Amino acid sequence: MTHYEFDRESFSFRKATSSIGGILWRTVKWIVAGFSLAAFYYVIISLFISTDVERKLARENRMYEKTYEELLERQKLLEEDIEGLKLRDDDIYHEIFHTKAPPVDPVAALISGGVPQDDDLVGYAARKSVALNVMASDVEENFLRISAAMASKGFVMPPMRVPVDNMTYAQIGAGEGARLSPFYKVPVQHNGLDIIAGQGEPVYASASGTVSDVIHSGKGLGNVVVIDHANGYVTKYCHLADILVSKGQKVSAGKRIASIGISGSSFAPHLHYEVWHDGAPEDPVSFLFASLAPEEYAAASIMSARTEQSLD
Repeated sequence: MTHYEFDRESFSFRKATSSIGGILWRTVKWIVAGFSLAAFYYVIISLFISTDVERKLARENRMYEKTYEELLERQKLLEEDIEGLKLRDDDIYHEIFHTKAPPVDPVAALISGGVPQDDDLVGYAARKSVALNVMASDVEENFLRISAAMASKGFVMPPMRVPVDNMTYAQIGAGEGARLSPFYKVPVQHNGLDIIAGQGEPVYASASGTVSDVIHSGKGLGNVVVIDHANGYVTKYCHLADILVSKGQKVSAGKRIASIGISGSSFAPHLHYEVWHDGAPEDPVSFLFASLAPEEYAAASIMSARTEQSLD
């Protein structure tokens, strides 16, 4: 369409002409107006019209607002119950073992000293590095000695199987050494390891050997099975209920030989387990590392050393 404009000097109409600047200016105005209108429509739509996802999220938020207070109250009740269970657990362990209940991570619980300050980090890291290098060297030497021993002629594995199923560190009681008697409350020599388990749970031979003695008694260690193994090792399983083997019988590692009981002078159902070598008692925990994960074995070692009172 042709446009005309009024010329005030000649008082007449003339054909309008457009410059490049004018065209650009009108284009810019139309673009700005278009974007402004689009932004206006977007704001209106976003404020007053919700999508399905937004409506769903709004419903969920309203539901969470209603249940939030209830969930907080339930959380407080659960925390109080858990704290009460912890106190009861501590009381039971203190009454029976004269120690606190085992923490979730007893290895970490032994770490003391806290986190070093920034200015001590370099020295701390250096000391830890030296200590770790020494430990790594000791581990390597031990592996070499073990490998050489296993490669030697006539080598026989010592009794290293756990005598109960699925044992965890929380089942570990007093270990070898002087421990408080639950009956006399005085320190007595404790030559074995107390393994806490339920009445009637199976007991297994920790290595192949020959049953050298079966004792039925209502005193002391109660019903006992003694197994002779190779290389001078002897294992004893005490406070048993049912005994399933007889004297002179050959047994293989992992064979069920008896059941957990409370026979003899026993404070509660458990297995009193002993390992002897060449006539001298050994710490049974030292023979369990092959059957437990490293973390479980470390925790079991700590528990056996820290538990002050035995169960027999």
